[in-house]
Amino acid sequence: MWAKTSAPWALLRTVFAQDNEAQSRRQWRVVADQLRERYPKISQLTDGCEDEVLAHMTFPKAHRQQIHSTNPLERLNAEVKRRTDVVGIFPNDAAIVRLVGAMLLEQNDDWSLQKRYMQLEGFQAVSDNPKVKLSAIID
Repeated sequence: MWAKTSAPWALLRTVFAQDNEAQSRRQWRVVADQLRERYPKISQLTDGCEDEVLAHMTFPKAHRQQIHSTNPLERLNAEVKRRTDVVGIFPNDAAIVRLVGAMLLEQNDDWSLQKRYMQLEGFQAVSDNPKVKLSAIID
């Protein structure tokens, strides 16, 4: 059994330290059972969200950190907010769409060509099309 001073989140971290999905699911159930008696509300939550929380474990290990984190999306949302706050009041909806659309296109180009957040070639293991390649130059 676990020590009384252990926090539930410390136990949950052990789930994500596993090497593959099967081990993570086994560890998830062990942790949920350990939490059941002392933290019934947390164990009830863990019973209902196992598939959603462990969905990123089906991807290659090299990509899991990027998949389970929302940091890039949060940074993008903050940048959209910063730029739209500068404008203040937009004359119409089309103006908002132009500004935010241009920002999203710029970010897409940045992610696709300059700073690949994840290498496309790494997804060959989980892809239906194993010959996927992304050229560095758009035709």
